[in-house]
Amino acid sequence: MNMKNLSRLLFAMLLVLGYSNANAQDQNNPWQITIGVNAVDAYPSGDGVVNNASFGDTFGDEFFNVEDHWNILPSLSSISVSKYLSDGFSFGLTGSLNKISKWGDVPGLAAGVPEQTNEVDDLSYYGVDGTIKYNFRENKTFDPFVGVGGGYTWIDEIGAGTLNGTLGFNYWFSDNIGLTVQTAYKHAFEDYLQTHFQHTAGVSIKFGGTDTDGDGIYDKDDACPDVAGLEEFNGCPDTDGDGIEDSKDDCPNEAGLAELNGCPDTDGDGIADKDDNCPTVAGLKALAGCPDADGDGVTDADDKCPNTAGPAANNGCPWPDTDGDGVLDKDDKCPDVKGTVANNGCPEVTEEVQKTLNEYAKTILFDTGKSSIKSQSEAVLGDIIGILKEYSTAKFTIEGHTDSVGSEKLNQRLSDSRANSVKEYLVTNGIDAFRLSALGYGESKPIDSNKTRKGRANNRRVEINLAK
Repeated sequence: MNMKNLSRLLFAMLLVLGYSNANAQDQNNPWQITIGVNAVDAYPSGDGVVNNASFGDTFGDEFFNVEDHWNILPSLSSISVSKYLSDGFSFGLTGSLNKISKWGDVPGLAAGVPEQTNEVDDLSYYGVDGTIKYNFRENKTFDPFVGVGGGYTWIDEIGAGTLNGTLGFNYWFSDNIGLTVQTAYKHAFEDYLQTHFQHTAGVSIKFGGTDTDGDGIYDKDDACPDVAGLEEFNGCPDTDGDGIEDSKDDCPNEAGLAELNGCPDTDGDGIADKDDNCPTVAGLKALAGCPDADGDGVTDADDKCPNTAGPAANNGCPWPDTDGDGVLDKDDKCPDVKGTVANNGCPEVTEEVQKTLNEYAKTILFDTGKSSIKSQSEAVLGDIIGILKEYSTAKFTIEGHTDSVGSEKLNQRLSDSRANSVKEYLVTNGIDAFRLSALGYGESKPIDSNKTRKGRANNRRVEINLAK
C-alpha cells in the first residue's frame, strides 16, 4: 500500500471523526461507532471484464461463494460512525479499505467451458460512503435495519461515485456493545467501476448519552435528570427507601407506608404520625389519632373521667345530680334543693304551701285607712319571706282587698297601695322584684259579708297567690 493510498484512507477517517464532533449530542447514546472487516464481491457483474462479457446469470447468484468471489482483508479494514436522528433514523459515514485479487468471473469462451474467477493483481480499494439507516426495532437485542445512501470508491487510484442500498442487523450484547453485520449493494455511475457488493462485520459501540446526575439513567429517560435516583422510578429518588418516590411521598425523609402516601404510623392506628396528635398511642381517626377509653368522644388526655362516659361540656364526666331529684345539675334551676322534673328541679308550691302563705298574709296589719304596715307584722312577713326563698323560682301575685266601707274609688286606691307596700317590703328584704307583682282589687272580691263587723274584717286582707 503506497503513501498516497494511505493518505486517502486517513482523509476518509478524518471526515468521519469531523462529522462526529460537529453535531450536538442530545439523545441516549446517539453515537455508534463500528470497527471491523469488510469483504468486496464483484460477482455476478461482467462490467469491464475481459472480452466484454455480459452481465452474470442472475443478480446475487453465488452470493455466498466466499472462496471464489470475496476479497477479504484479514485485519481492521472498516470504520463507521453514525448519529441517531429520530424515530429510528440515523445517518452515518463509513471509511473502508481492501485489497482486490478476485474481481468477478470470466465467462467460458466456448460451450461446455466453465466460468473462471477473474484474477487481478492486488488492486487497492478505498471507499467513503454516507448512509441513512432505518432501524426496525430500536433498543431491542436484535435490531435489523435498511439503508440508502451514496459514496465514492477508488480502485487502483481510479474513483467513481456509487448509489448504495444496505441491509443488515445489530445484535446488542449490552446497552452499549454489540455485533453489526451488513451488506451494501453499490451501483457505480461510471463504466470503469463495476457494480459490486461490500459485506461488513464488526464490533459496535454506542456512546454519547448524557447522565447529569450520574445515576446510570440517561437524561432523555430520566424524569429527575438533576437528582440521582432509581431505575424503577425513571431516575427519580426515594430518599427514605420506602419504595415510594419522593415526588409522591408525603414524608420523603421518613420511611412509611404506601397506604399513607409514604408516611410512618408508629402506633399502627392507621393515622400517619404527621396527622396523629397521639403518635405513640393507638387512637381514633375522629379524635386525630388519640384514644378514648370510655367512648364518650373526649380524648383520654382531656377526659377527667377517662373510664366513665360523660359529655365534653363536663370534661368527659357524667353530669351530677347533687340534690338527687332526678334533674341533672346542668338542667336543675335549684341544684341544691330537691324538686320536680316538671319544675326544672325546683320544689313546687303545693296547695298546702299556698294555704300557709295566705294564712300568714291575712294577718298583715296596716294603719287604719293607710298602706303603712304595722310593726307587729314583721314576724309574719319574715315567715312569708322564708317560704318565698324556699321556692326561689316561683312567681307570686300580691293582691290587696278591702271591705265596702267608704267609696269604691277610695277602696281601690287603698288596695293598690297596700299590695305595693307588701311587695316593696318583700323586695327590700331579699326577694327578687321580677318574681312579684302587686294588684289591688278594692271591694270587688269579698270573701265574707260586709254587713257584719267580722265579715268586713275578713274582707280587709292581703293574699299572696302563685302566679299562673
